Amino acid sequence: MNSLKKIITAILALAMLLSLCACGSKDSAGIKTVEAGKLHMATNAAFPPYEMVKDDGSFEGIDVEIAEKIAEKLGLELVVDDMDFGSVIASVKTGKSDIAMAGLTITDERKQNVDFTDTYATGKQVIIVKEGSDIKSADDLAGHKIGTQESTTGYAYCSAPIEEGGFGEENVIAYTNGATAVQALVEGKVDCVVIDNEPAQKYVAANPGLIILETPFISEEYAIGVAKDNAALRDAVNNALKELIADGTVKSIIDKYIKAD
Repeated sequence: MNSLKKIITAILALAMLLSLCACGSKDSAGIKTVEAGKLHMATNAAFPPYEMVKDDGSFEGIDVEIAEKIAEKLGLELVVDDMDFGSVIASVKTGKSDIAMAGLTITDERKQNVDFTDTYATGKQVIIVKEGSDIKSADDLAGHKIGTQESTTGYAYCSAPIEEGGFGEENVIAYTNGATAVQALVEGKVDCVVIDNEPAQKYVAANPGLIILETPFISEEYAIGVAKDNAALRDAVNNALKELIADGTVKSIIDKYIKAD
């Protein structure tokens, strides 16, 4: 009888050990997230078509769908943390969110605060003006009031000192989001808006009398930000992203929202 009890006890212990191992593997071999079983994505959901709020209050867009696929590969549930764009990097750096996806361009300043994955999409900064404007290209921006979204690369480029290729901080007005910047242009508070091309297309379509200049302001690439002290998560997210790029999933998501000309 004692031998039988020992065998039963051993079997139960083994079953418990296997159960614990199975539970532990759900989060992709040792990665640490803000909330168990979930992947928190910091974003600014006013950047169509990369992140937007639907009529029912849920989120959609290129970044949202790519993040959902990454979370799925890691055995996690995606949670979208919507906030001002200027708070996105800080939310990841301070451990309130796991990843930052908001049409983020890799810059030296941002690299001081978070690590980045490989790039997954190419964007470009463009210039929105009113029809009939005397601004025909970036060469004409000097001396004009330029609207941008705060904390974006568009703001950084434009507000840089003139001797560094910018137009001076005194000539640039930063707004909390792109829609507000475009509304300022409509109301004549600024002479143009420098912003990413895809949201620019949406804003111009919604505001008759505005056009996008043919020559882009600058081209750039987007990547995912992850906290510097979480290399395991960065690598797991990057590996999942690579797989999604390789199998065509990322391209199909982008093509869904951005139609080829």
